[in-house]
Amino acid sequence: MKQRLMVVALVALQSSATLAAPGTVRGNPEQGGAGYPVIPEPMLFDMVRPLGARRGELEANVLLTKGLNGSPLEWAPEVELAVADGFAVELELPMTGVRVDSFKMGLQGTFGTGFGGNFVHGVQYLGTIDRKSGIWGSSLLYLAGVRYDTHWSSITMIGAKAKDTRQPGQSVLLVNHSLFRDVGKTTTAGLEFNHEGGRDGGWVLLPQVHQRLGRRFVAQMGAGMEKPRGERKVALASLRVIREF
Repeated sequence: MKQRLMVVALVALQSSATLAAPGTVRGNPEQGGAGYPVIPEPMLFDMVRPLGARRGELEANVLLTKGLNGSPLEWAPEVELAVADGFAVELELPMTGVRVDSFKMGLQGTFGTGFGGNFVHGVQYLGTIDRKSGIWGSSLLYLAGVRYDTHWSSITMIGAKAKDTRQPGQSVLLVNHSLFRDVGKTTTAGLEFNHEGGRDGGWVLLPQVHQRLGRRFVAQMGAGMEKPRGERKVALASLRVIREF
């Protein structure tokens, strides 16, 4: 019930904004590529560069998350590269403390735009090899982004995750919905909701702020709540630092 209320709240916030007039909001070579709407990336469920990324775009970033219940620091350095217009790849090392937990790779493609260039969609594949067990996990998601006007935008991802590709029948639902508002030329506020089905799943609700620092650096900061299935809610703090090349 609480998850449904959260989704309703996000949709209600979006209903206050209408689609931008054609051509009023466009991407640029550094964000989204020419002809694509500029839509921020979620902080926790990271994309492989924005949809519509141009060939040669390169990014390195690191995500740090900490549950405020005494759990260890989790962090993940990664590199993302657009190898062709609208197609990008990533390599990531999810870690706990100084231990590498898994090896992760991602592929992301852009299908195109619509509604006068204010809508963009694509697909993302994520593959993970658990370092201890050697089990290969996979996720496949459909991505849809909308630029409503000069301030409001959102990105939605929905798909399935198989923690063990040898048992595809045990796949679970993955949902990410993030709503953003540009509050200045270099500052964006956002609200991100993540849900993973299955007995090991749960949900995360994370208010966040994205701050551009010069031409090449971006800092994303968030604090919210995580609810693993069958466990108590946990306060969560997160930081992502991005360097674009």
